[in-house]
Amino acid sequence: MPISPKNYRINERIRAPEVRVIDPEGNQIGVLAIEEARGEAESRDLDLIELAPDGQPPVCRIMDYGKFRYEQQKKIKEAAKKSKQVELKTIRVRPNTDVHDINFKLQRAIKFLEKGNKVKFNVIFRGPELRHKHIGRQQLQKFIDGCQECAEIDSPPHMEGNQMIMILRPPKIG
Repeated sequence: MPISPKNYRINERIRAPEVRVIDPEGNQIGVLAIEEARGEAESRDLDLIELAPDGQPPVCRIMDYGKFRYEQQKKIKEAAKKSKQVELKTIRVRPNTDVHDINFKLQRAIKFLEKGNKVKFNVIFRGPELRHKHIGRQQLQKFIDGCQECAEIDSPPHMEGNQMIMILRPPKIG
């Protein structure tokens, strides 16, 4: 999937009668008529690129368009690397789940939280088990107690249909 920068106007596509011009080194040349700015870019064998079309007058820079596009794509890739997508992992249990299984699922939840993911716990009730919601709340309390050092409660235990749901998230740093 190729990453493309937003479409910038270059050279003859720039419509403003006058523009604020920045040279390749980043120094301001000043406000020039568009023909004069294009001539300045041509004399340096470079392109005139409109960076801020909303400015009064619009801001343009003299530089090689290929190099400019490469730098823009590099910035987009860097930003994508830095942003971490938080996943929501789900752990399902029943009110009568055994202690060993709860401990195993607790270890999985701790690993998910240490990786920076949120963990959603579902206690699924079937038929007459719905009369014993306190057992489901006790199951979720075991997870809260086991994860208290590496997690914060994002959504406290609550009923949704025939499930009791709770979400834990990694603690905020800072």
